[in-house]
Amino acid sequence: MSANASIATLFNQIADALEVLGENQFKVMAHRKAARILEDLSDDVAELCKSDPDKLKSIDGLGASSVQKIQEFVATGKIKAHDEVLAKLPPGLIDVLRVPGLGPKTVKLLWDQGGVTDLTTLKSQLASGALEKLPRMGAKTLQNIAENLAFLETAGDRARLGDAMPIAETFVTQLRAIKGVTQAEFAGSLRRGRETIGDIDLLVATEHPAPVMQYFCSHPLVAKVLVSGDTKSSVRLNNGMQVDLRAVPAMNWGAALLYFTGSKDHNVILRERAIERSMRLNEYGLFADDGDETPPQQRGVKPVASKTEQEIYIKLGLEWIAPELRESHGEFDNNLTKHLVCAGDIRRELHCHTTASDGFLSIEQLIETAKSRGFDAIAITDHSRSSAQANGLSVERLREHAANIRAASAKIKGIHVLVGSEVDILADGHLDYPDDVLAELDWVVASPHTALKQTPEAATARLLAAIANPFVHVIGHPTGRILNGRPGLEPNMKLVIAAAAKAGVALEINCNPARLDLRDALVRAAHEGGAMISINTDAHDGEHFDFLRYGILTARRAGLTAAGCVNAWPWKQFETWRLSRGRAKSLKNS
Repeated sequence: MSANASIATLFNQIADALEVLGENQFKVMAHRKAARILEDLSDDVAELCKSDPDKLKSIDGLGASSVQKIQEFVATGKIKAHDEVLAKLPPGLIDVLRVPGLGPKTVKLLWDQGGVTDLTTLKSQLASGALEKLPRMGAKTLQNIAENLAFLETAGDRARLGDAMPIAETFVTQLRAIKGVTQAEFAGSLRRGRETIGDIDLLVATEHPAPVMQYFCSHPLVAKVLVSGDTKSSVRLNNGMQVDLRAVPAMNWGAALLYFTGSKDHNVILRERAIERSMRLNEYGLFADDGDETPPQQRGVKPVASKTEQEIYIKLGLEWIAPELRESHGEFDNNLTKHLVCAGDIRRELHCHTTASDGFLSIEQLIETAKSRGFDAIAITDHSRSSAQANGLSVERLREHAANIRAASAKIKGIHVLVGSEVDILADGHLDYPDDVLAELDWVVASPHTALKQTPEAATARLLAAIANPFVHVIGHPTGRILNGRPGLEPNMKLVIAAAAKAGVALEINCNPARLDLRDALVRAAHEGGAMISINTDAHDGEHFDFLRYGILTARRAGLTAAGCVNAWPWKQFETWRLSRGRAKSLKNS
């Protein structure tokens, strides 16, 4: 999985460079297609190259040239064509493409006629006014570029949770297989489920760290070894991400895992609690305080607790606190660990797409996938007509699609199938379909997709109008943000949450790792404000159902319980709520 992501990044960079250089569009499209295939591929191409090269060659959409590049990367850690095409551009120019809204053609213009070669020169040229004379560079366009550049600088180079976790899991699995390693986990902000990750922290328990460090530093995904030590090493991966590995004795495992998971604020409170009890806590264990300032582990002092996190918490008079809660947000006063929603609580998927709009599965395939996951229901919610970029459905196509869904539902037993739509919330708050059309549906997810730079006042009014529509069940990805891409809407969430709670409309956690919208802080506010939460994968393909874990992590960070999540309710409770709105209510009143 991690090799797939690394190679996909290189393919996309090749495509970017080719497009900036004005090269053949077919070559550009071929590389982008290969990147998409790799991103969605469940098999690890690095393993395929070794164990089943014929299967790699048979993957639909990967041409011989792409396969050769994949094999080259797996063998050498590089792609010669990538190095060659990037050598034709200023070293920092590809970074300019990271600025939201700047495509290859605009970047080429900025380079050719504006003297922009990297993010620094882009910033200076914007400040000097040198770009104002360029074609298609009006005041509003330049303002947008400046704002997006500032956002990029604020967001930094942190990786998304969904990009970092598969890489970390690959390393953990491989480290556990090394002789002498008794435990291995990822720690840090990744274990706490933060939406973006600065670097990956890995921890292993072993009495023989040398072979572990040797394996880690020579890993095929490693581009550069930053630090190589006896018990700690740091590397830079081919995709630019930093990974740190620490090795500790098994007896210190729990203390090290607790310490390196963090957060810093959580650890500070634990250390203060230890001091209050005449003890000292560090990454080696919890020790009785004997008054000697020399670290106890250096003096051979036996810890009071160190092997597991649980025993350390117990000795400090606490119950174990889930990693997702360790952010110093009141977890010591109100430990919700036992009640946090988990993946096993989720009974149904309520936002997903088929080939009728921009999905990759047919109606039947989507239903069967949901059934295979053990769900009791699925709501099929293809895009509405205004989402032309997503092949949104006209009213006529929607009605035909609804009939097809009902026909498929009649054939596939053992799962409830809801006929729904992800309906655009237009800029003025109106929905993309009139009420008489919405009345024909079982389920309505209303989502903002356009006009995402509205003022907070306009954004608030927009969402409030959608919540007030009696046919709406869920507000999908309410801010429309893209992590590390665009900030999205900035409505007054206090008003939105209050309105949703009063109207009985759920707010969504969209599990797609590019979105994770609502973010954890807003989910916490919604949960505390009495609004219901719906956790949905927004699946466009079968593998996207795996996105659920990212939404669950976000929910757990917010302290969400199963009782607050409509996807986790028993069917009768869920159906009673669903039927209190929308189509059934309309039919009842007609």
